[in-house]
Formats: sequence, structure tokens, C-alpha cells
Amino acid sequence: MALAISADLKRRSRRRSLVAWLSCCMLLPPVALAAGYPQHMVKIIIPASAGTTGDLIARLMAPKLAQRWGVPVVVDNKVGAGGSIGMDFVAKELPDGHTLLMSITAFSTLAAVRSNLPYDPATAFAPVALVGKSPLALIVSNDVPAASVGEFLGYLRKLPPGKFNYASPGVGSVHHLTMELFQQENGVKMTHVPYRATSSVLNDLAAGQVQASFVVLQTAASLVRSGKMRMLAVVADDRVPQFPNVPTLSELGMKKMVLETWVGVHAPAGTPPAIIDKVNADVNDLLRLPDVQAAFDQMGVASVGGSPAILNDWVRREIATWRDVAARAGLALD
Repeated sequence: MALAISADLKRRSRRRSLVAWLSCCMLLPPVALAAGYPQHMVKIIIPASAGTTGDLIARLMAPKLAQRWGVPVVVDNKVGAGGSIGMDFVAKELPDGHTLLMSITAFSTLAAVRSNLPYDPATAFAPVALVGKSPLALIVSNDVPAASVGEFLGYLRKLPPGKFNYASPGVGSVHHLTMELFQQENGVKMTHVPYRATSSVLNDLAAGQVQASFVVLQTAASLVRSGKMRMLAVVADDRVPQFPNVPTLSELGMKKMVLETWVGVHAPAGTPPAIIDKVNADVNDLLRLPDVQAAFDQMGVASVGGSPAILNDWVRREIATWRDVAARAGLALD
């Protein structure tokens, strides 16, 4: 009972704060809002664990934003429930620009496979900027008798449906959904073996315990170069410079297989456009810095930038694509 009363008081307090904040926004011109931002510490929430691409990018950008803004910018990892805990936290924060979400691919995949999220992904956030994208790669173990996608598909079609195992770091992950789309596009059927982390997937791929997976290219690059597994194709618009001889699935005729992992910045819905524009401009400036570009290259991330509309359109397309894939696969996590 006491917990329920406490939660209710918190909701009422937040509503009062939100009303007061919106009232102030209505009285101030946009230029004044942007000029006065930020007024205190800014938090960047990462809905994933330390060491992931989104986390590394946030920690790269935070001190540079702090230097520009003259206030501390701290990175806070809020993990759990596939990323929805961190996203829900930001969705319920005051929309004054002092809490930002370093959004990741799970932003769109969760929206595609779960209808019971504690927030509405279509209305709870304001897009700020699409920061970068990373290609996925189709990886097979050395035990698989295939050196190309054509040979791989030929091998799969000789096996009974479901006899071949593939791995992903979790049901509903982008790696899982991408393999579902690959199966749908090619009329093959494999058995999904979900893991808790990409590192475990790679360990078992190298050991031959599972036979295939879609993995973020940079994550598997060193293992491919050392001969511990093979890369058959990349999921991107163009071939990647690190592996110029590896084709894209698109050039092999799978036109729907142009999907990449991504990192962006969102703010709570209702954040004033003037503040959105200021954060967007500063993020775009950082993406042009040589040391940021060098760090992105090392991480295997292609910087994007541009207007908030670019991120908004990207996320809408992603959610529509993954919802279609999930529906065709009969996948729902509610």
C-alpha cells in the first residue's frame, strides 16, 4: 500500500513539474530557450551494457559536449528487458533536454516484436540525430562446407528443414530478425539457438557448436581475419573497405537485405524544438571532428548526422520492416 502511494505521489509530482516546465516554455521565445540550455548536468542514458557500440559512442561524445556546454555530461547505463528499461526511463523524464537517450537498434526491434512496452515508441520520444550505422555480416563456422552465399543456400536446401542451427544474442534481437528475413527471402528453414550475449555466440561459432549467425561486422572482424570463422556476406548498401572481396546480400539479389545496426539520439517527447535543434547542431559538429571520425572508423561505424527528420524516417522504416518480418515468422514476445 505504501509503495502504491509513493508511486502515485511521484507521478503527481512529475505532472506538476511538467506543467510548470511547459508553462515556462510558452512564455520564452525559442532563441531564449536554446541560449539558456543547458542549465545544469545533462544525462545520456544508454539502454545497453558498457562496451557496446552505443556506450562507446556516448562516452566518446560526452566530454566533448560537456566542453561545449559548460556543464557535466554523464553517461548512465540502464540495462534490462532488452533495452526497454532505459528507454522507459527517458520517456518519463522531464522534456527539458537534460536527459537524452542514446538510442540503439533495439529501439526499433522492440517496437516490432512487443506490444506491451511501458512506453509508446511512436509518441514517447522526439528524434534528435542519427549518429551512425554499422553493417551486419553473415558468419558461418569453419565446419560449414560453403565459401559463398550460393554454396551456403545450396547446402541448406539439401538438409531437412530445421536441421541446421543458427545463433543470435537473444530472441527478437536484430541478429535474430535479420536471420528470419534471410530465411524468408530464400525459402530455407533453420533452428534458432538464442544466447545471452554476442561474445557467447562468437565463442560457440569458433568452436563449431553452432553453425551460423548474423553479427555486427566489426565484432567478428578479427576472428574472420584469424581464420576462426568465415564471412560470406555483409548486410549494407555497399561493400565494406575492410573486406572488399565480401559481397553484399543486396548485390546477390536480396534487395530487402539492406539493414544495419544504428545509434541515434532521442529526447523525451515535448522537448522544445529550439533545444532539439541545438543538440542536433552540436552532435553534427562533433561528427565532423577528425578524432571522432577516426574513432568511428576503428569501431566500424559510418557517421550519418543530418536533421532530426532523418532519424525519424529511419526509425519508422525500421519498425515497419521488423514488424513485417516478425509477423511472417509468427514472433511475438508479449
